[in-house]
Amino acid sequence: MSGLSTSSSTLSTTSASDATRGLLLGVAGVLMFALSIPMTRLAGGSDAAPQLDPAFVAFGRAAVAGLLSVAYLLLTGARRPRGREWGLLAFTAAGVVFGWPLLLGFAVRHVDAVHASVVSGVLPLATAVIGALALRQRPSLGFWACALAGLALVVGFAAWRGAGGVEMADGLLLGAVVCASAGYISGARLSQAFSAEQVICWVLVISLPVTVPLAVATRPLEPVAASAWWGFAYVSLVSMWIGFFAWYRGLALGGTLRVSQVQVMQPFLSMLFAVPLLGERLDAMTVVFAVAVLGVVWVGKRQPVN
Repeated sequence: MSGLSTSSSTLSTTSASDATRGLLLGVAGVLMFALSIPMTRLAGGSDAAPQLDPAFVAFGRAAVAGLLSVAYLLLTGARRPRGREWGLLAFTAAGVVFGWPLLLGFAVRHVDAVHASVVSGVLPLATAVIGALALRQRPSLGFWACALAGLALVVGFAAWRGAGGVEMADGLLLGAVVCASAGYISGARLSQAFSAEQVICWVLVISLPVTVPLAVATRPLEPVAASAWWGFAYVSLVSMWIGFFAWYRGLALGGTLRVSQVQVMQPFLSMLFAVPLLGERLDAMTVVFAVAVLGVVWVGKRQPVN
């Protein structure tokens, strides 16, 4: 009896330890991803002071992370994809390697990182919507109400910042959100066959025949600020690679439902990082919109989906 009690106690302790580690890794992943928008803006600059071409930032970061992924897959002895897995990898790459970085990069040339952070705040809810549609689930009316409220808040914020009109950059940001959400869903399906780290590595590796030539073709021919290269290094090593390792491992250890809740803080953290990094201004109305979006996303993620 005492032996059984010891075994149960050990199992309980291990589970609690894994849950804590998973949550900490999830928080670390969110912190790393929260810097993605400000660092993308730092790398590409603005219309008034352009730095690296947004296309180079998108293709170059994937090329760097892809070459690192080759080494990782070889060292871990990962198996090769087969059958329909190739199609899912290609679809995931279209969303998270090409769609999100390209559209985000061009958008933040025209709007500041604080603006982009608020609009992209609906990403967790958009992922839930696309996931529900892809899996043919039946979300509750409360879920759809939150999804529509989130979209209305984002469009309202964009119109307010655009002095009564929604700018093209806002359309690019919403397109980036859709691309990332679709890529996350297909990537999640692949995680049933591969470890989460191997999924992002294979996605990056199969993209290399496209990303490397395009990165070379769009490389800067004129000098740019050192800060732009620091921003590029960050999105290449952290946003495109290391961040996924922490995030996916956190989800696996701590549970997707529990750990994913911390993602709702990502846009607010992005806004806070943009102030010291880029010297952007955080006004009261922007904070109000950001908090409203976060609130809707938080409530929406708790609505039943059957």
